[in-house]
Amino acid sequence: MTAAVPRSSRAARRVCTSADSNERTQRHGSRLPAVSITLGALSIASFWVIGVGFILGAAAIVCGAIATSRSAVADDEAASLRALLGVLAGVAGITVSAIALFPMPAQL
Repeated sequence: MTAAVPRSSRAARRVCTSADSNERTQRHGSRLPAVSITLGALSIASFWVIGVGFILGAAAIVCGAIATSRSAVADDEAASLRALLGVLAGVAGITVSAIALFPMPAQL
């Protein structure tokens, strides 16, 4: 014989409070560090397209710098590291784009 599992009533369901939503946003944090890494990786990958590597690299640096200035990211070590890696990827993308474009004026 099996026992019937009682269904929970509406009163027993968990009520979402502002503390829960605040905890949820702190857990997920800002998306700027991830955007910074993505833009930096795209700037490295698109170094051969004239100007795109520079623009994406600059955007990665700006997003990473804004992310590190936010208190939610500064308190989270992993998010802070992602923002720093995004800045470094942006700098690498600009550097690789500049190195790839140096021989170009000789061909013009």
